[in-house]
Amino acid sequence: MKTFLNNIKGDRYLWAFILLLAIFSFLPVYSAGEISPLKHLVFLIIGFIIIYFTHYVEYKYFGGIAVLALPVVIILLLLTLMQGTTMGGANASRWLRIPGLGIGFQTSTLASIILMMYVARYLVKIKDKKITFKETLLPLITPILIIVGLIFPANGSTALLVFGMVSILLFIGGYPIKYLAIVIGSMIALAALFITLAYTFPDAFPNRVETWKNRIERFVDHDKDIAEDYQVYIAKSAIVNGGLIGLPKPGQSHFKYKLPQASSDFIYALIVEEYSAAGGILLIFLYILILWRILVNTTKIHTFFGTLLILAVGLPILFQAFSNMAVAVNLIPVTGQTLPMVSAGGTSIWVTCFAFGVILSVSRAIKSKEELQNERIIRNEFDQIA
Repeated sequence: MKTFLNNIKGDRYLWAFILLLAIFSFLPVYSAGEISPLKHLVFLIIGFIIIYFTHYVEYKYFGGIAVLALPVVIILLLLTLMQGTTMGGANASRWLRIPGLGIGFQTSTLASIILMMYVARYLVKIKDKKITFKETLLPLITPILIIVGLIFPANGSTALLVFGMVSILLFIGGYPIKYLAIVIGSMIALAALFITLAYTFPDAFPNRVETWKNRIERFVDHDKDIAEDYQVYIAKSAIVNGGLIGLPKPGQSHFKYKLPQASSDFIYALIVEEYSAAGGILLIFLYILILWRILVNTTKIHTFFGTLLILAVGLPILFQAFSNMAVAVNLIPVTGQTLPMVSAGGTSIWVTCFAFGVILSVSRAIKSKEELQNERIIRNEFDQIA
């Protein structure tokens, strides 16, 4: 055990916060009863193995990995869309089955993180160059539009989240605002075109636009029939039932069997019901601590790529977390986002763990001021000799 701990590198605080999230996740997953705690434990063990090996990869290689993986995830997204609209009653245009494992893989989750790393790499390449929209159209804008466009038909909320994160990354990375406005305008136009086609040819895009429309209408119009707003109604009832003191024992939720996706999309409502408002606030605080460590590492790393890479893979985790919790308390319409490292599910945990591994890889490369000063001195001496 001591040898293992000695091999843990990078931000020790971040390691601790990730571990706390994983440990905490057992309680609501056990309470929800949708998957066995043993299966969840296996998912988490594999996840931490992913973190461990990923954080030992030199972070400079992740840009190249993203370039190689980009066409692969595009193909995976295409295969996911081509397999049909439903599988076992669920939306199959979001999932691919992993052969031999019997679990589904949400391709958009992997595609989003690969796209973010790719964009970070490209922004570093053009950092000191005069940027023109024509030169960035094919290598930068086209992959963004393709991946977001392939995610959008089946998972509009994820597509909006990914595009929002990419836009923020482009802004932070110094991409000209006038070109960014063109990109945003183009995406809005493409989304409008898709919605128009979906209404014109409803058989080609069954239920998707109507689903988005109904979710927004139910969120805005609180006078709608309760049956039409079943998910949010049950989630709010669970939160009210938790109150300030929660329930006497874990697993005694009154709403877990009524709450759709109790172990994933609406797990936060279950947490508040069983562990009170204090438990819900504690979980929020834990995510805030992770955000704090992400921001600390962005300021300490000495390279522009390191800073962008941390933001590229770290901010989406936090946005996804707060989106999930906001849905449960009815602050935003239903999005279908899981709660990172807490919700049940193999591939979502594994991709999140990969993202944490990337952040820890960057934090492992952080050097002290003295080390950087010594490197500059050695470099200057070498230049003088040369």
